[in-house]
Amino acid sequence: MLRGGGRGAAAVLLLRRAAAGGRAASGGGQGQDLGQGRGSARPQPLEPSLLRFLVCPLSKRPLRYEEATNELINEELGIAYPIIDGIPNMIPEAARTTQKKPPAEGLKQP
Repeated sequence: MLRGGGRGAAAVLLLRRAAAGGRAASGGGQGQDLGQGRGSARPQPLEPSLLRFLVCPLSKRPLRYEEATNELINEELGIAYPIIDGIPNMIPEAARTTQKKPPAEGLKQP
């Protein structure tokens, strides 16, 4: 058994429920529309209530939702996590690099 698996499983279930519009998401898949938003011109946005629970897996800092690109942004690290069918892909390798702000004044660079 994996340690801490219950907590991660609960987060996945929460994300699946949000993507399914609040309906329970079981492994059966019958009668459920988890693919909601596929094939549509507009990507399915993030459920706003999830944003308060999500943090960057690298820095453990809060993320900002960018509606225009449908991404979760970590401005500190300059990365953006994509949201696919209403579910954030929080795998660091899936994140894209964004334009980083110049360092704040008073900080010395090597």
